[in-house]
Amino acid sequence: MRAALAAPLAAVLLLASTALAAIEAVGSLDGVTIIDRLDVADIAAGSTQRFWFRAGTSPVGQPWLVPVVVVKGAQPGPRLMLTAGIHGDELNGIAVLHRLAASIDPARLSGTVTLVPGLNPPGLMQSSRGFTPDWTRSAANLNREMPGKEGGSAVADFAGRLWNRLIRPNADTAVDLHTQSRGTAYMMYVFASSPRTRRMAELLGPDIIKMDKGDKGTVENTLTDDGVPAVTLELGRPEAFDDVMIGRAEAGLANLMRELKMMPGAVTPPPARLFVANDIMAARATQPGWARLLLPIGAPVKKDQPLAEIRDAFGRLLETVVAPVDGRINMVATDPRTDQGGTIARIVWWSPDPACQNGC
Repeated sequence: MRAALAAPLAAVLLLASTALAAIEAVGSLDGVTIIDRLDVADIAAGSTQRFWFRAGTSPVGQPWLVPVVVVKGAQPGPRLMLTAGIHGDELNGIAVLHRLAASIDPARLSGTVTLVPGLNPPGLMQSSRGFTPDWTRSAANLNREMPGKEGGSAVADFAGRLWNRLIRPNADTAVDLHTQSRGTAYMMYVFASSPRTRRMAELLGPDIIKMDKGDKGTVENTLTDDGVPAVTLELGRPEAFDDVMIGRAEAGLANLMRELKMMPGAVTPPPARLFVANDIMAARATQPGWARLLLPIGAPVKKDQPLAEIRDAFGRLLETVVAPVDGRINMVATDPRTDQGGTIARIVWWSPDPACQNGC
């Protein structure tokens, strides 16, 4: 039996090693090569390759496998890294990368696009924002763990392998795709932190750009701080595929690739509706109860304009939540059950403070 299995596996590995040059294959699953490390310089020009990247081991001794697609252009050019699913309930970006992987023609591409549609397998399996490989109720946020540390804790090791062996060595420019998490929704919304990344954000064609210094340990900020311009692209609601958002993101990423001279064609200018902000304020309920929104997501608002009503168990009005500042609604709570102090909406606005030019 072992001899019978060894021959086909050896043939698969030989074929993989011929096509991938110095990339070391460690096995295969359903005909897809499993790798421990990726260097896109070793991929044949003018080809599309699919891999499972081994990012560590689960508590039951099985590998965590992350899907990777590499589209290597026939001509040299930049290396664009596209990632999605680092929060396991944020799914639209995964469909965007699936569509791009199927539509990018390597014969017409200059450079390399690496697509990672599912950075957080345990979170995706449990539809959890966190990195949840076990029963823990206090799961780590994988998007606060970069660059990680191989040999550290489970989440630090996982993040370190992603960073050192997959993401950082293969990126000149990057976009990390998200949605809002459970119980909330975003507009099509981009976080940027510098003039260069603001330009990237404009090319993606969102409704709102938030200039933002960001959080330590995110894919976006860790890359940008290391010299790789990166943005976070937010795409609506969690736990669903929204074809409108997915189509807009696919078009925006293609536009970015045209700006980078990776694809032929004219670059589309930013949409006229684009709203750029550098600060954000939450509108919160002071009373617990049932919330009913009075304005839709994306609506412009004035300070003290009513945003929502909070009612008690009998439907009696407890309070009216108002806008804390002039601006635009970029996020709303979609779950009407509201705790005391719960966020009803977030308002983005432009602060005139010079220190806030690239985000307060």
